[in-house]
Amino acid sequence: MPVFSRFLRYFVAVAQHGSIRKASDELHIAASAIDRQILQGEKIFDTQLFERLPSGLRLTTAGELLLTSCRRWSRDLNTLKIQMDNIKGLRQGSADILIPDALTKGFLPALLGRLRESHPGILVSVHVRKSQHMGELLVKGHADFALMFNPSHIRELTVRTHKTIPLGFVSLPQHPIAALSEARFSMAAEYPVIVPSPPLALWRPIGLLEAETGVRIATVAKADNIQMIKSLVMEGVGIGMLSYLDVYDEVQKKQLAFTPISNKKLTPLTLALCVDRSRQLSTAARFIISEIENFFAEEI
Repeated sequence: MPVFSRFLRYFVAVAQHGSIRKASDELHIAASAIDRQILQGEKIFDTQLFERLPSGLRLTTAGELLLTSCRRWSRDLNTLKIQMDNIKGLRQGSADILIPDALTKGFLPALLGRLRESHPGILVSVHVRKSQHMGELLVKGHADFALMFNPSHIRELTVRTHKTIPLGFVSLPQHPIAALSEARFSMAAEYPVIVPSPPLALWRPIGLLEAETGVRIATVAKADNIQMIKSLVMEGVGIGMLSYLDVYDEVQKKQLAFTPISNKKLTPLTLALCVDRSRQLSTAARFIISEIENFFAEEI
């Protein structure tokens, strides 16, 4: 019997009220039409669903079995409707994201590219900003969430998830340092190095490590732009010092190699996914966040 049939609707109403007349009043359907449907149902099932008593109708054992199934179908239908609503919510929608320049290449564009293929109705607006400004922008409602390095504590923000990003040497694949699983920081004195400078977040931990270890970096160039550092490395000017995410795309394509720096005093970067705790996120934003959380759960 089809779950959306009139019979089931009429059957449940009669079973609840024990009366065709009361079911008629509730459904605003003629009692004769309800009675015909009940009789037709009993004919299809080839069994009596109600006992006809002077006081009204009472379910038979078969009728009670059908009523139990109807209630289960009703619950399942409600769950299905919620799932359908969620699917419809992902067919269209929008999300605004704040990211640092370092994420304009690598895993995030790849993730958003896959999203475009699977959910073309979702519009994603990406706003590239400096990490130190993102918290304030997020609280002011300029975006649904932000990906920021080493976020400062802001009461209104919640870190949904985070990932520790290793720092290391970036070189051409054929460079001797690329053959190492890890490299000592002292190797920065052995090879020409392109050093990150402010406002890049890496300049501070590298500067502190240089001061603490006494290692004198063999600096041949400085740059405040990640792409410039990578371009200089590709041209053979020297090796660079960046985070893994900075070169994620090039490493995947085997254009560059990344070798983590093994030094306990070197503080790795933390990439955090932050939201305004008072903001109600759209279905689209929650979906994108879940995809980023999946990436964060992967091992680098």
